[in-house]
Amino acid sequence: MNNDTERRATTARLNDHFRFTGENGWVFLSAGVAAQPVPVKDAIVHTVRHFDAFTPDNDPHGEHDFGTLTVNELRIIWEITYYKRDLGDADSDPADPVRTKRVMAIMLSEEY
Repeated sequence: MNNDTERRATTARLNDHFRFTGENGWVFLSAGVAAQPVPVKDAIVHTVRHFDAFTPDNDPHGEHDFGTLTVNELRIIWEITYYKRDLGDADSDPADPVRTKRVMAIMLSEEY
């Protein structure tokens, strides 16, 4: 396995853990998702947390950082982006949880 393949696998593992737990990052609901009734919001978050339908077509880089799904006839998009954990000079590195803060947005497809 080459270094790039290992980095992508590490990034995917970290993204899966973050998406499932929300640990060490921030999760935001768009205005459209936030406006849904509580049971619908709960179903959306639950479905995003358990998403595992990754394929080469919807995850070409193998990092598990984006997905689309349908909940209660609502088309949902979620996306994980990466930011520097501090204001130092180090760049964020999605394979390094010490340097990177993950931020996930969950939104209605029309809000993307």
